Amino acid sequence: MTYHPKSDFMRVMIERGYLADCTDYQALDEALIKGVVPAYIGYDATAASLHVGHLLNIMMLRWLQKTGHKPITLMGGGTTKVGDPSFRSEERPLLTPDKIDENIAGMKQVFARYLRYGEGANDAVMLNNAEWLDGLNYLDFLRDIGRHFSVNRMLSFESVKSRLDREQSLSFLEFNYMILQAYDFLELNRRYGCLLQMGGSDQWGNIVNGIDLTRRVLDHEIYGLTSPLLTTSDGKKMGKSASGAVWLNGEMLSPYEFWQFWRNTTDADVGRFLKLYTELPVEECDRLGALQGSEINAAKIILANEVTALLHGADAAAAAEATAREVFEKGGVGDDLPTLALTPTDVSEGISFAQLILRSGLAKTGKDAKRLILEGAARVNDEVEADPGRMFGAGDLVEPLKLTAGKKRHALVTLG
Repeated sequence: MTYHPKSDFMRVMIERGYLADCTDYQALDEALIKGVVPAYIGYDATAASLHVGHLLNIMMLRWLQKTGHKPITLMGGGTTKVGDPSFRSEERPLLTPDKIDENIAGMKQVFARYLRYGEGANDAVMLNNAEWLDGLNYLDFLRDIGRHFSVNRMLSFESVKSRLDREQSLSFLEFNYMILQAYDFLELNRRYGCLLQMGGSDQWGNIVNGIDLTRRVLDHEIYGLTSPLLTTSDGKKMGKSASGAVWLNGEMLSPYEFWQFWRNTTDADVGRFLKLYTELPVEECDRLGALQGSEINAAKIILANEVTALLHGADAAAAAEATAREVFEKGGVGDDLPTLALTPTDVSEGISFAQLILRSGLAKTGKDAKRLILEGAARVNDEVEADPGRMFGAGDLVEPLKLTAGKKRHALVTLG
């Protein structure tokens, strides 16, 4: 990246590693210097919470606001009814309007931790594209908007091409998605003066579509900026852990488990993640990321504390660190560990070790649980237990049991 930005926002995007591509660096930079730039990222309401995979773009919105501009979180109340086909091998399951509203409510809780919403010039606003999509007249939409799209060009987009190359079905419903996303950008520009759409680099084609459409229909110049699609240094998709998605809602993933995810960062990723997911100065991120040997563990604790404090608050981060120290350094049982609460009915005929590992979330499937146990990677109260079929009854649960999978994942089992 040889462009030297003048605006604070573009400088942060480049210095901290958020920027993959931009449709017009110089024109966007100048717009950012002139005044408050409203910018949006779209989120389809396909789950009750956002996850760590969304966090990079949420941090981009946070930096946008910190540098004096206006974030728009666009909830896909309309587009969720269609489903984004980008780089997916099959059609998304269709959700009911009630489920979509429920999911949006869950996602709102997360955004409120990172952004300041309100009526001020650079306060964030949350919008829902159902506002303009639900009432569309199909014939008018085809005539006024559809005529600006070339099917030949749409077929050339990587997200569509990859699906067709694999001879996987792409429904007409999904094919419409990219037109609807382009229309969102047009409407946000028309209604709210939005000048910038941001997203992951897999959204480049959809973003460019919206810029072209807005230029043709309104003759307005707007911009697109994408972030890199993150993988960890060992090639895994960011946001997945051994036990599934790393959710941002505390009810779906405890602050301790969230903290632990960051504490377990691979050494090679620490510096990069500090820049992307915390607000520590860049020089400090570089210094911590360059630590070697056991010293890098101190940097991982700083990373875990900083990221957890942003989402769950400083108290939750401190409690998670204290629990981790108690579990790892003293071999004790921390109060904050994820807990499987069993009822007397659950254990009336006994419950197998494999079932405990599965139900506590330390394994995704029964097969995974058995493999963990047979490989000697599962422990009860810090003792290796290699029999998946070992049964536990009420007498074994007078005191909470501490389960461990591998070296670093723990859970408690209690009897209520």
